[in-house]
Amino acid sequence: MHIFITGVAGFLGSHLADAMLAEGHKVSGCDDLIGGYQDNVPEGVDFHQVDCNELEKMRGLLRGVDIVYHTACTAYEGLSVFSPKLVAENTYLNSVSTASAAIMNHVKRFVTCSSMARYGTQEIVPFTEDMNCKPQDPYGISKFSAENVLRNLCEVHGMELVIAVPHNIIGPRQKYDDPFRNVASIMINLMLQGRQPIIYGDGEQKRCFSFVQDDIDCLVKLAFQDNVVGEVINIGPDEEFVTINHLAETIAKLIGFRLEPVYMPGRPQEVRLATCSADKARRLLGYETKYTLEQGLNEMIGYIRKRGTKPFTYHLPLEIMNEKTPKTWSEQLF
Repeated sequence: MHIFITGVAGFLGSHLADAMLAEGHKVSGCDDLIGGYQDNVPEGVDFHQVDCNELEKMRGLLRGVDIVYHTACTAYEGLSVFSPKLVAENTYLNSVSTASAAIMNHVKRFVTCSSMARYGTQEIVPFTEDMNCKPQDPYGISKFSAENVLRNLCEVHGMELVIAVPHNIIGPRQKYDDPFRNVASIMINLMLQGRQPIIYGDGEQKRCFSFVQDDIDCLVKLAFQDNVVGEVINIGPDEEFVTINHLAETIAKLIGFRLEPVYMPGRPQEVRLATCSADKARRLLGYETKYTLEQGLNEMIGYIRKRGTKPFTYHLPLEIMNEKTPKTWSEQLF
């Protein structure tokens, strides 16, 4: 099979490419390198530095492709409140462009990676796929809107659609010099430099963190199983629901760092309790969590130590600057 992966130089896309190559498939992909590293791209991938919004280029790249995985996205939930144009273009519009190019080329199946942000704040956690979605920031709204447009296009034009919802993925290859996202990577990069982490709000926000390999096994199956077509499926663990304070404490313990975190005002529209049920993935895909949080963080620490800590690069524009903009960004505090 010919597998095409958008965002193939990114964290998730590059690991997915590794898995598909190991299965013996032909793999090609594109990335605009906003959120990834080019050296993430595995050897054997036919790589193109192309923005998914460039429809005619995408149309050419998808000729002869059987399955598209759409992982490319500016997945910046907090930043989307202050850079909504950037995030909408590279979340909603790039999904429409990629799906349109796939339909033009008669691609059989389109697997899109949505986000837990689709659920917003719910009365009950963990989030299940049958809940009414109430996204509460431009990123979540863009992701859910993209799902709806993709479903419409696929129904009209006969392309199979699967909507995966990976959440809070951690692991090697994650961009760790990015000040706008990836809380675990930010904390590790800071602590390995001897610097204290910054925590927004009181740090009692709770999340489940998913080690990337636990997601990849399920994502690979989404290309080939018939029982997943048309489904929305949460991908990731639901066993360790921890606070951001606990995350910082765990990283500090593993590194041997004396933790004295700096607390700053909470970010607008941040969901306080966010975790997804994995029951549907267990039922349809045989999902099983193999990595504990500590194991996953240890892998990340080893990766960043080997690669070397980096200064943070403020590589994305802040479109809205006011008193609500986090000072970590407006004053470049990381």
